[in-house]
Amino acid sequence: MSVYTELSPAEVGDILAGYDLGALRGLQGIAAGIENSNFFVDTDRGRFVLTIFERMAPEELPWFMRLMCHLHQRGFPCPQPARSRDGTLLFDYGEKRGCIVSCLPGAVVERLNRGQLAEAGATLARLHLAGADFTPARANPTGADWLARTAEQVAEPLAARYGTEAAALLRDELAWQQAQRPPSLPTGIIHGDYFCDNILFDGDRVSGVIDLYYAHSAPWVMDIAIAINALAITLEQKDEARSRALLDGYQARRPLDADELAALPGLLRLAALRFWLSRLFDLFFPRDGAMTQVKDPEEYRHKLRYHRGN
Repeated sequence: MSVYTELSPAEVGDILAGYDLGALRGLQGIAAGIENSNFFVDTDRGRFVLTIFERMAPEELPWFMRLMCHLHQRGFPCPQPARSRDGTLLFDYGEKRGCIVSCLPGAVVERLNRGQLAEAGATLARLHLAGADFTPARANPTGADWLARTAEQVAEPLAARYGTEAAALLRDELAWQQAQRPPSLPTGIIHGDYFCDNILFDGDRVSGVIDLYYAHSAPWVMDIAIAINALAITLEQKDEARSRALLDGYQARRPLDADELAALPGLLRLAALRFWLSRLFDLFFPRDGAMTQVKDPEEYRHKLRYHRGN
């Protein structure tokens, strides 16, 4: 989450006039994250989150609204989109579109303990099971074509800033990934961005999962690889135990089959490559915004090297 489009209280009041959510009492931009413009909106009926979508094509957005409604109806703790007075889930703001969703309880935990890792794994399995019958599918927006295209775009500035070793690592890993032919794996909706800042905790219990705007259809075990990299790997000696805690928590809800377990090491590398590339792109080609955050790409270069070495 970030703020690229600034909204005044008067503009938010005009948006709220189309909803039955009460009168505006407070407005606060949310700086965490990197994709859309997000605001906490306080009314006399509670707190909500207002999002202005900055990158996604307008025709894609109803899919995410339907997904959140689907998951919420199945008891999964994700935000619930608010319907406007005319029954729609999205509003227009100039040439952009936006939505208002419920604000979930709980708080972000920057570094999860093993109990929280197990709970995060179990919650990820709940998401996969709750979304198993959701249709239609959505293609992976960061698949093989995106990887190759983005690697080409960042190659020159990567070498200039981080040196030839980093550039060689990128070329070698991309070639290795392109040569892989993984088996057919159990597939469904994945979160795609299961990081600490998208999971809310009440103690050791997950109270909410937010920011489903990277969700798409992919092998479920890819989501586990993303989660292990984001939540468990700290590049310390106890990372194996932390990864095991998350994986055990997941498998308590949905056991992995032999092919999924065999694919996991390669997918850990792929997930590290994907987020290294996206962070490099955001670093080298930043967007203007009132409140923005660029995450360190070096974290994921080191995680990629860690997995290649193991």
